[in-house]
Amino acid sequence: MIKELIVVEGKSDTAAVKRAVDADTIETGGSAVDKRVIAKIALAAARRGVIILTDPDHAGERIRKIVSSKVPGCKHAFIPEEDATLKGDIGVENASPEAIRHALENVHTSFEGAPILIEIEDLMAAGLIVHPKAAQRRMALGNILGIGYCNGKQLYKRLSMFGITPEEFAKAVAQIEQGGLSS
Repeated sequence: MIKELIVVEGKSDTAAVKRAVDADTIETGGSAVDKRVIAKIALAAARRGVIILTDPDHAGERIRKIVSSKVPGCKHAFIPEEDATLKGDIGVENASPEAIRHALENVHTSFEGAPILIEIEDLMAAGLIVHPKAAQRRMALGNILGIGYCNGKQLYKRLSMFGITPEEFAKAVAQIEQGGLSS
């Protein structure tokens, strides 16, 4: 049984999570997260903790951003897009139980005011911004570090927010280089 409540988007996501692990969920009911849902998540965070597990798409990121801005201290679990896609449909409900378990085993806790360990210049040098394959490289980095895909500005913030060390960053960039995304 997972202690924290898992925040998902809908009933299909709850069903997928329950196939993978023994856990309770809170459904946001889509991207319009209302005050009642936020209040429920805040109570859960105070009592048991919360893990946000949303779809690896724009709407899922929007929900993640809304919830984490209103309820500080949330943990974040990410499923790579390729593990959550079935016939062109992206969502937690399409992920295998193994992919869901892997995401939940590799949660990250965000904390505001975290020290900046990786600078914008480091992102440029690693080809994660201002590079012809920057988007692909960010996707690969997000999957390796388990922090999900995001644009350059969000990546800069997430690296700090999740306390990714320069060593973890360098190791992930080396993996990307070995994977052939260097040029």
